Amino acid sequence: MAAFTISSASPCKLSSRENGMCSSSSQALMAKARRSNGVGMKEKMRGGRVTCQATSIPADDRVPNMEKRQLLNLLLLGALSLPTAGMLVPYATFFAPPGTGGGSGGTVAKDAIGNDVIADEWLKTHGPGDRTLTQGLKGDPTYLVVENDRTLATYGINAVCTHLGCVVPWNAAENKFICPCHGSQYNNQGRVVRGPAPLSLALAHADVNVDDGKVLFVPWVETDFRTGDAPWWA
Repeated sequence: MAAFTISSASPCKLSSRENGMCSSSSQALMAKARRSNGVGMKEKMRGGRVTCQATSIPADDRVPNMEKRQLLNLLLLGALSLPTAGMLVPYATFFAPPGTGGGSGGTVAKDAIGNDVIADEWLKTHGPGDRTLTQGLKGDPTYLVVENDRTLATYGINAVCTHLGCVVPWNAAENKFICPCHGSQYNNQGRVVRGPAPLSLALAHADVNVDDGKVLFVPWVETDFRTGDAPWWA
């Protein structure tokens, strides 16, 4: 295309000198154009060979092997499941309710470091009027009560405030349970005497296993002896 364009321009007939210059320059341009066309054709030919190679890939190589893919997916799933299960089991054990024991089917009370509470050993270190937190039903913090005659009370007091769920500490100086969150107060048996808490603290039976002397918390479903009402927590 470039050679035809150059040969059609012939203003070089003005003089023999100019004709010579025009002729030589035209020949040079035509030669350059031919070389350029040659390079372009080679590139096109190269491009053609690449296209031919791409279309010559066997059809079987382009279709994924579904059996191999499924096998790899199963292997990956198995590799992920084992460590995941190994991590979940300790968490499930931690959040599960404490193990039960004894003939009455109660939950064994545990002290602050997780040891089972044995009634005789407990009374040796906790005097009359003592109220100390232990781990009770469903893992709730529950007070064991020592009566003035140095015996263990037959009930435990759930320490979860009935207002917004704070743990209510025992105030020995005031002889009350006083919530630090919003000021609710309960008497020494957990009966509400000042709001905003609407209800008394929940109760649980505190039994002693005759076989090993361990303290067992058992759900309280009877009438609340403090109020004479049905237990709201049952």
